[in-house]
Amino acid sequence: MTSFTSPLPPVQSPPQSAVRLADVSRTYGSGRTQVTALDAVSLSLAPGSFTAIMGPSGSGKSTFLHCAAGLDRPTRGSVWLGDTEISALKPKARTLFRRDHIGFVFQAYNLMAALTVEQNVTLPLLLAGRRADRAHLDHVLDAVGLADKRGRRPAEMSGGQQQRVAIARALITRPHAVFADEPTGALDSRTGRQVLDLLRHTTTDLGQTIVMVTHDPVAAAHADRVLFLADGRLVGRMDSPSAAAVADHMTHLGEW
Repeated sequence: MTSFTSPLPPVQSPPQSAVRLADVSRTYGSGRTQVTALDAVSLSLAPGSFTAIMGPSGSGKSTFLHCAAGLDRPTRGSVWLGDTEISALKPKARTLFRRDHIGFVFQAYNLMAALTVEQNVTLPLLLAGRRADRAHLDHVLDAVGLADKRGRRPAEMSGGQQQRVAIARALITRPHAVFADEPTGALDSRTGRQVLDLLRHTTTDLGQTIVMVTHDPVAAAHADRVLFLADGRLVGRMDSPSAAAVADHMTHLGEW
């Protein structure tokens, strides 16, 4: 008698890209007043990578972040986070996807003053109607150096500690990627360096994908690579950057 066995389901390999933009353009206005903020940008960022985005004022850095993170929809092209084309999602679905799968760290910490560290960190889970995994929460708080400060409120903490809370909040949902917009802009140089070291740590030790928009060559030097924007277009890339090399390249971009 011949026996038959059901075929095993195919093994799903992890996505080759954590973040992928394909021919992404974003324009505002129409006719003579139309402005092209992004112009046919294509790139692919690997999982667990730390990428800095730099460019002169008006180069399209903020528009890039908004489109890549699903805060805005491109006029043309597609944006993928993992296996999901977020640019094809309707606004409500895109909002829910951001909440569950994307982390954000901004220059302003955006913490709730009445909440403790632990409550601020777990707020995204509360809004999603999900319970915190205590082991993961402990792991995240320990990773950002706040394990002994979970009961404090923002007013009782330094700026650097508050930014650590914001980073922990971004990590708590196990996001596909964390987008950081000038995360050290409000910090002194020493505290800023500590925060950048922490972001570096999240990629090397936690495998987290980080995309950081910055104007600071020293901040950019903490990344694996720097991508340069000018007039809405990708115009250069630097791997294993140094602050001096980034600053020199930015000088030439200002003249470009």
